[in-house]
Amino acid sequence: MAAGHIAAVFPISRPAASKHLRILRQAALVREERRGRQRVYRLNPQPLREVDLWLGRYRTFWEKNLANLKRHVEAHRTKEENDERHCHNR
Repeated sequence: MAAGHIAAVFPISRPAASKHLRILRQAALVREERRGRQRVYRLNPQPLREVDLWLGRYRTFWEKNLANLKRHVEAHRTKEENDERHCHNR
């Protein structure tokens, strides 16, 4: 996508969009190709895949542990509700 088209999508100035695109290019998150006077940008998904793989380990850890926490809280809540009902029915 041409830099001008990208800038038109966001509520920022063209120079600000160019600055953001430059930073994304330096981070290797986008690739730039010059076509005449235009700069055309393409997303480079590889660095994001690497981040996703790295985060995958933490995602698995937290999904498992949050599921365990949910079961514990729900079991504790059910026990408290049963205890309260038992006390009120006396």
